[in-house]
Amino acid sequence: MSSSTVITDIATLVTNDPSLGDNSPLGLIQDAAVVIEGDRVVWTGESSKAPATDNRVDAGGRAVIPGFVDSHSHLVFAGDRTQEFNARMSGRSYTAGGIRTTVAATRAASDAELEANLTRYLGEALRQGTTTFETKSGYGLTVEDEARALRIASRHTEEVTYLGAHIVSPDLADDPAAYVALVTGEMLDACAPYARWIDVFCEKGAFDGDQARAILTAGKARGLHPRIHANQLSYGPGVQLAVELDAASADHCTHLTDADVDALAHSATVATLLPGAEFSTRAEWPDARRLLDAGVTVALSTDCNPGSSFTSSVPFCVALAVRDMGMTPDEAVWSATAGGAAALRRTDIGRLSPGARADLVLLDAPSHVHLAYRPGVPLVTGVWRRGVREV
Repeated sequence: MSSSTVITDIATLVTNDPSLGDNSPLGLIQDAAVVIEGDRVVWTGESSKAPATDNRVDAGGRAVIPGFVDSHSHLVFAGDRTQEFNARMSGRSYTAGGIRTTVAATRAASDAELEANLTRYLGEALRQGTTTFETKSGYGLTVEDEARALRIASRHTEEVTYLGAHIVSPDLADDPAAYVALVTGEMLDACAPYARWIDVFCEKGAFDGDQARAILTAGKARGLHPRIHANQLSYGPGVQLAVELDAASADHCTHLTDADVDALAHSATVATLLPGAEFSTRAEWPDARRLLDAGVTVALSTDCNPGSSFTSSVPFCVALAVRDMGMTPDEAVWSATAGGAAALRRTDIGRLSPGARADLVLLDAPSHVHLAYRPGVPLVTGVWRRGVREV
């Protein structure tokens, strides 16, 4: 039988279960405790009522939140794009074409180099409280390179996304139809065994609505569930396509019509906002307030990638969302935990109530609000993943 541990003297416990504590969406419990047995949460409540356990951890009057669920990242790559970033910050605008630089570096890298990079960024993310992450292919754009990216990623997470349709491969730049045929044929056959999801960059300069529909429909036929890079750089069909195909998430959602917002509000598709991208490209911020007021489920993620959002820090994205996207601290923390879980269609993570996976973050602060209140400060002081303390 697995041993049990109580974390007690928690000033504020975020459960994300509205039936607990103050009955808010965050389900806040003050002066709280949480009991872990094996890899699960088995009890939450007031510290004075905690049951006896084998082990005890004193939180010392600090806050505990669910582990962050980063539902959008691009971590299998080589090289960086420092020069591109430096130039952009000096006045050059971001376009999808910069991806080709990373494609060349990734193709040239060995499997060992790609995996070493991946584990480095996962370590960074874990130290900042991320206990679940999704990551994509998309920097290989050949059958072999896309499949190896997913094979490497699948050794580290079950949330693996096939993004052969990141941009049209430079090898077939003059024949996009041939590349779509490859992505929906031989490449899909090679990649499907390693992936849970299929994604497409539906944008001017990448794939249009008809191409995106063909790619995602082919993925669905192979058992992969859709998610979409939608409406990042311009208005377009991505969000409507996401809702039509029951995509788990439409990601970016910067340029939205009222019809787009309404479609999201009346669907199970989560709007995943990625403020690191706007920060790193000086682009227009997504209007989270508009989405939330319409009843859309919102997730917050890092979009960690070498070109447009080279951050693995969910706390940084929480602070940006509060400062620049109209979110309250409570909404931002919910979106970075329960929202990310919804974007992955998971119910076992993103919350700290009985039956949930024991993924917890101890903050060196009395409240989760400090994530936005003290931007840039390394507040994460303890991380449990599947019931094991890793930080």
